[in-house]
Amino acid sequence: MKNKIYNILVMGMGVLVSTACSDFLDKMPDERTELNTVENVVDLLKGSYPSNNYQFICELSSDNFIDNNAPHLPSNPNDKQIENHYNYPSAARWNDEMFQFEEPLSATYSDSESHGRVWDGWYNSIAAVNAALEAIDNLAKEEGIDSHEDYGHLSPRLRAAYGEALLLRAYDHFVLANIFGQAYRNEAQSAKDISIAYVTEPETELQKNYDRLSVKEVYDLIIKDMEEGLKYVSDSYYDAPKYHFNTNAAHAFAARVYLFHHDWDKCIAEANQVLGTNDASLLRMSMDYSIFSDCASSSDYGNKWQDPKLNNNLMLLDTYSSYSRLVFGYRYSVAGEAASEVLMVRTNSELWNSYIANPITMVSGMLFSSSQHDYGFYSCKINEQFQMLDKIAQTGYVHQIIRAFTAMDLLLERAEAYIMKNDLANASHDLQAYWNNSIETFSEKDKETFVTPGDIKLLTDNMIKSNFKNKTNCFANWDFVSQNISSAIHITPEAVPYMNCLNDFRRFEHSFEGMRFFDLKRWGMEWTHYYGLDKKAIVMKGVDKRRALEAPWEAKFNGAGSSRPDMVSVTETNARRELVAPKYSQFRINSNK
Repeated sequence: MKNKIYNILVMGMGVLVSTACSDFLDKMPDERTELNTVENVVDLLKGSYPSNNYQFICELSSDNFIDNNAPHLPSNPNDKQIENHYNYPSAARWNDEMFQFEEPLSATYSDSESHGRVWDGWYNSIAAVNAALEAIDNLAKEEGIDSHEDYGHLSPRLRAAYGEALLLRAYDHFVLANIFGQAYRNEAQSAKDISIAYVTEPETELQKNYDRLSVKEVYDLIIKDMEEGLKYVSDSYYDAPKYHFNTNAAHAFAARVYLFHHDWDKCIAEANQVLGTNDASLLRMSMDYSIFSDCASSSDYGNKWQDPKLNNNLMLLDTYSSYSRLVFGYRYSVAGEAASEVLMVRTNSELWNSYIANPITMVSGMLFSSSQHDYGFYSCKINEQFQMLDKIAQTGYVHQIIRAFTAMDLLLERAEAYIMKNDLANASHDLQAYWNNSIETFSEKDKETFVTPGDIKLLTDNMIKSNFKNKTNCFANWDFVSQNISSAIHITPEAVPYMNCLNDFRRFEHSFEGMRFFDLKRWGMEWTHYYGLDKKAIVMKGVDKRRALEAPWEAKFNGAGSSRPDMVSVTETNARRELVAPKYSQFRINSNK
C-alpha cells in the first residue's frame, strides 16, 4: 500500500477536536503519523469524537430558558406571585440575538459555546472520521478485501474500527441535522425541507463547497451508516468503553434515530437490546439515585452523574466547555415559570405532596439556586471538570461531560414509540418504570427523609389517565396532522394523557442538556420567548423556518444560501465577513440547494 499522510483540515479558527487529535493536528505534515496500521487508525478514532458542546445553544433556543430582564413570576410557588425582573448581563451579545430567534451575526467561530463553534467542531469530527475510513479501506485492500460487502471478513480489530467510525459519522450528522435542519416529518414533506450537508469524503482541499441535502436524504444516509456500523460494533477493544460507541450506545443511538424517523417497531427493538424485556433488567439499567447519599459538594454530585461505571450512562462525550458557568446569574437561565415546568417545581404535583421541588431532584443534588435572587437554577449534571495545567497560576482547560445516551432516556424513547403505536399498556409500563424505579433506588437515608405516606406517590396507570388528562400543551390533543407537522403521526384521544406525561418526564430528564430543543422541533410544539423590560412576545410557530438554527455566517460568506430564507444571508459585499479572516479550511455550503 502506498503510505499516505493525512492532513485533517480544521474547519474553524483553529479549534481542535480533542487532546488526542490535537497532538495529531499540531504536528507539521511531514511529522504526522502515517495511517498505515490498525493501531494508528484506532488512535485517530479515539481523538475523532466531537469536543464542542451544543447544549447551551439548544437550551437558549428552547422554552427552558427565560429572559430574566423580562418581568416574570417567581420560580418558587410559595413566594408572592408578582412579576419581577433582574437586570443581569448577557454572557455575549449573540445570546440576545439567538434568544430572539434571530441569526446570531455577532457570533464568530472563536466564541465559546456558539453555534459556529458547534458547526465547526462536529464537522471537524466528521473530517477526522472520513480520514480514518479511507485508511481502513486501504488496510482492507492489504488484507485482500476490496468490497464493503465483504468487510465482515476483516481482521477483528479493523472490523470493529470500521463499525465505530460509521456510527460516529452517522451520530455527528444526526446532531448537526437536528440543530441546523428541520425535523423529520414524513417522506414527502421531508424531501422538501432543507437540512445539512452529509460529508463522506476526506478533506483534501483548502476550501470546498458542499450542497445541503433534504431532511429525507440526510436521514437516509444516517440510517445507512448506522445500520452498517451496527453490524461490526464491538466492546472488546476499549480501555474506556463508555467514551466510545460501545454496543449499548450503538443500540441506543439506533433507537433514537428510528424514533425521530417514525420507525416505531425498530425503535422498540433496539431499545430492548439495552433495557431488556423484563422488570429486573430494566431496574438494573435505571439511574441509581442511592449513589448520591454521601455527596457533599457540587463536584461530588457531578462526578456521580457523569460516572462511566453507572449502568445508566451508555456513552459520554468529553467537551471543552464553560457551559455550566453560563446558566446561573446571567440574563438567560432556567428560572420563573420555565423552571416550574422544567423541574416540576410545583406544590400541586400529581406525584408528590408537601414539597416545592421534585424530591428526585433534591436527592440527586441536581438542583441549586440562589436564596436571595431568583436568577436561575443550576444542575450538577453539567458540572464542569477542570483540567489543571499550572497549579501555581491556577490555569487549565474547562471540560464538561455530555451524557450522550442514557438508559433512562432510552426508556422514555421506548415509551414514546409505544404511544405512537397506541400500545398504551406498554407505554404506561415504561412511564411507571421511569418514575417508580427512581424511587426504588433511593438510599435508605433518603427514603426515610422523603418516602413517607403521601409524600411521594408511585405512578400508576390510573394516575396517568386522570392527572395528566387536561394538562396544558402547546397544541390541542397532540394533533400532528392538522398542525401540518406530519401526516404519519396519529395520537388517539385516549393516548393524550400518556403524551402529556411523557412530555413532562422528557423535559425533566433532559433539563440543561439541550434535547428539549430537538423534541420541540420534531413535535411541532409552539413556544414564546418574552424579551426585555417591555416583555416583547416572540412566538415560535409549529412549522417555522427559524426552528433550523442558521449556519454560521463564516460557512456561507461566499454568497452561500441560507437554511432559513427569511433570514439575512452574509454575502461577499457584507463588510461583516472582514471581521474574521479564515485561518484554516472553511466548511462552506452552496446556495443551489
